[in-house]
Amino acid sequence: MHASRSRGPARRASLSLAAGVGTVALLGGCAGPAPSSPGAPLRPPAASPATGDLEQQYRTVIGDVLPSVVQIAAGNTLGSGVVYDDKGHIVTNAHVVGDGKSFDVSVATGERVVKASLVSSYPEQDLAVIKLDEVPEGLKAAKFGDSGGVEVGRIVLAMGSPLGLASSVTQGIVSAVGRTVSESDAGGGTGATLVDMVQTSAAINPGNSGGALVDLDSEVIGIPTLAATDPQLGGSAAPGIGFAIPASMVRTVADQIIRSGKVTDSGRAALDITGRTVVDAQYRPAGVAVVSAPEGGAAADAGLRAGDVITRLDDTPVTTITSLSEALAGHEPGQKVMVTYTRGGERRTAEATLGEI
Repeated sequence: MHASRSRGPARRASLSLAAGVGTVALLGGCAGPAPSSPGAPLRPPAASPATGDLEQQYRTVIGDVLPSVVQIAAGNTLGSGVVYDDKGHIVTNAHVVGDGKSFDVSVATGERVVKASLVSSYPEQDLAVIKLDEVPEGLKAAKFGDSGGVEVGRIVLAMGSPLGLASSVTQGIVSAVGRTVSESDAGGGTGATLVDMVQTSAAINPGNSGGALVDLDSEVIGIPTLAATDPQLGGSAAPGIGFAIPASMVRTVADQIIRSGKVTDSGRAALDITGRTVVDAQYRPAGVAVVSAPEGGAAADAGLRAGDVITRLDDTPVTTITSLSEALAGHEPGQKVMVTYTRGGERRTAEATLGEI
């Protein structure tokens, strides 16, 4: 993902996972200037009818959805989750659960912590489903909306546990749709390339991962997952740039996990290789070397083998593993693509029929 200014060179923005434990300083109020008439009470300005209507919508949405958002403790990290059904299934991010198999979940139905177990994790889409060992009375499932109808400018609320502050709500708008972003595989990330992401200006901080991005119809339209950071500011958060996995993908993955215990149909294209980024003489990324191409996979069937270096997929240059993943993200299983690669210094091309992750 790149961010540019109207003048000067483009700056590269990186993405950080919105999970983890942080600390926050709570500042007390300070005194302002004394009123001109000491005996007259200070009164806030009256809200306009439009403002009052919007505030009431916010309160309604928060009352509808916040009870369905939980806090998940996985080892030394904290994240969020959303109650998916009345059987105790909770959907969250794969990077929230990590390698864990059991978790402590704080639900809105009481102060008591409830134990939960992993059903399955799907790092390729950074989603996971856990299940409460016992279903508390009054547990409320959230309603997942149609993210395909989400438009730029829609007002949204992000709900979760940023910095360990449970049941927190921030507000913003949908800033863009259809984004393709790649996670780092450092710091507990999955390294996944995520497609059709919803970009939002609602604040997303560590601990928000796995929570709910909600519209004013009280429907979950996405799962907050990533926040952008600016390397030129020492990795500090880039305010107002966060990303959520769309509800349609969440339902697709969660339904399969709940039904079969795993994802059986990802809908994601694959070249079926294990690869690594290679660099040129100037130490610049120059392609993806094939480490292995299993027999029967898309690459092997197209004639690629270990040692080949992929440099292009159709008309898209391939310089790194991430750029290859992003190029594949725009295709579907079964599609034919032209792969450009080098073997022994010789440039070659091959037509491959893409497989499935």
